[in-house]
Amino acid sequence: MTCDSSAIDLSTHPLTSWGDPLGLPGFGSITDADFTPVFEAAFAAHETEIAAIAGNPAAPTVDNTLAALELSGTALGRVAAIFWCRAGAHTNAHIQEIERAMSPRMARHYSRLYMNEDLFARVDRLYAERETLGLDDETARVLEKTWKRFVRGGAKLDPSGKARLAEINEKLAELGARFGQNVLADESNWVLLLDEEDLVGLPSSLRSAMAEAAQSRGRPGRYAVTLSRSVAEPFLTFSERRDLRETVLRAFIGRGENGGETDNTEIIRGTLKLRAEKARLLGYETYAAFKLDDTMAKTADAVMDLLKPVWEKAREKAAEDEKELSRIAAGEGHNHPIAPWDWRYYAEKLRDERFGSDEGGVGPYLALENVIAAAFDVAHRLFGLTFEEQKGVAAWHEDVRVFLVKNSDGSRRGLFLADYFNRSSKRSGAWMSALRTGYRLGGGEEPIIFNVMNFAKPPRGRPALLSAEDARTLFHEFGHALHGLLSEVTWPSIAGTAVARDFVELPSQLFEHWFTVPEVLSRHARHVETGEPIPPERVERMRAARNFNSGFATVEFTASALVDMAFHARQEAPEDPLQFERETLETLGKPAAIPMRHRSPHFLHVFSGDGYSAGYYSYMWSEVLDADAFRAFEEAGDPFDPETAERLRRYIYAAGGSADPEELYTAFRGKLPNPEAMMKKKRLA
Repeated sequence: MTCDSSAIDLSTHPLTSWGDPLGLPGFGSITDADFTPVFEAAFAAHETEIAAIAGNPAAPTVDNTLAALELSGTALGRVAAIFWCRAGAHTNAHIQEIERAMSPRMARHYSRLYMNEDLFARVDRLYAERETLGLDDETARVLEKTWKRFVRGGAKLDPSGKARLAEINEKLAELGARFGQNVLADESNWVLLLDEEDLVGLPSSLRSAMAEAAQSRGRPGRYAVTLSRSVAEPFLTFSERRDLRETVLRAFIGRGENGGETDNTEIIRGTLKLRAEKARLLGYETYAAFKLDDTMAKTADAVMDLLKPVWEKAREKAAEDEKELSRIAAGEGHNHPIAPWDWRYYAEKLRDERFGSDEGGVGPYLALENVIAAAFDVAHRLFGLTFEEQKGVAAWHEDVRVFLVKNSDGSRRGLFLADYFNRSSKRSGAWMSALRTGYRLGGGEEPIIFNVMNFAKPPRGRPALLSAEDARTLFHEFGHALHGLLSEVTWPSIAGTAVARDFVELPSQLFEHWFTVPEVLSRHARHVETGEPIPPERVERMRAARNFNSGFATVEFTASALVDMAFHARQEAPEDPLQFERETLETLGKPAAIPMRHRSPHFLHVFSGDGYSAGYYSYMWSEVLDADAFRAFEEAGDPFDPETAERLRRYIYAAGGSADPEELYTAFRGKLPNPEAMMKKKRLA
């Protein structure tokens, strides 16, 4: 269905009118050529709505200004949700071309909205009169956040400042789109094809996944190592070929830094310079100060107060572990220093020595279907939700699965879509997002939430076997999905995961804890061939090994968080960001054998968009909370204690951004935690 934007009826087009019986978009009726004209029609419709709100001759009220603003742009929100889903989960050259054009176009549109003087005057007047309006707490919070969003969007700047900020926003959006596309290109274009004799040490599940990857690339009979984390990291863990491990690791950490058209070095430099200028325009000393203003941490100093002690403890633990790895290597006749491509390999041997539980041995008990069932079971036992798969429903790719979500009384709650397997058209990593959020304003909407992951796809007819880390990733992202599905707020702008960045990871990281609850594993972790439940002793060994290699994991994460903060806590951007990265890591004393989890040239969290810039620390900030939060269930003596689960639902999963995160956490737990619980959980203290 291709047409001119002027001829498009947004009330009937499948991108904006979701008439599927389940309430989904009509994916089967959408073509790539539809996006641009529908975007343009939706921009025009939203501009008309905004002009009507801004030009309303009546005095501003919550209904005619705040609510009208919240409910405006429905068509734009719908086409954008589908498009950005496609851009991340199933892209192609045409979609990428549209993305490069539409990213700055979206930025320009919203710059105009937040710099609309008449519209801001109405919001500003409501905000000035807020104490006299008799607002409930949620509405008062939405009004305050809306006013701040306008100010942070440039509403108070003079005309020249507004023009420059709009220009910066457009350019940042353009650079972010290019950054992500470059990383995807490097990941998709690189492959290491191997033969049977090259596979020594690899478990059968990984061999099968590599065979499928080669088959999908037209090389049947061979085995492909790709740069998908679900393939690369297991290869680095189990391959006995040190030369191949080095090849794979160098390619993995070199994404985005290979010269030519996909090199991200200049994009990083330009992004940092523009972010620093944006912060100054808006009256902030640094971009970190701008980003942290609306978080739990509030300041870069507070972030560093968390990260630095953890960093020092992690370095100490990693140094101890490195000595043990060297001992094992020497015992095998290898006296070379431990290199980055050696660490996972020898760490697996140390794991087996200490716990008798290797990652490869766990896989047969962690079939994808069983782990999905386990996550659904936990959601049912905690929150009463049920998930009914809807077969034959079209989505953005044939691998996507659709589930109808129901409450305990059988009523509909929303939809959950899941896209589990890696492919070359999908960006790396795992994430949750929404085609639609759930809220009550103006008649309300049901949430449509999706998870995207990158598990290695097995050959047809074979079960996908996950590592313990893969299974935790599934639980993590499903925790985000529950945050979206359980939303029970009135206002769209604070629904679901629309919370402070350093609070948003709490529901996801907390949900990971239930993966290793013994009764969950004994019920769902069953051998794919025999159906036998995972032996209790293996469960205990797996739980005991949960934080094995914590020095390595914490160093690789914290190095990335510290570099992110170092980039953005400066008044001026560094002229040579990659040299700055190296110097920062040298100053920190990063162990040479442990790479950053995300080097800057492929740090999608920070440079493919604005979400986690000066915010990658938030995973650890939330981990402080989640380490304490699960103890509430332990103290109750039941991982599914009904009273604790109800508090968790009400104050964490359902509350969205309706109150300050500290208030919500305190309402759930009775107090705020300190980092010691997290340090003990990681066995760093």
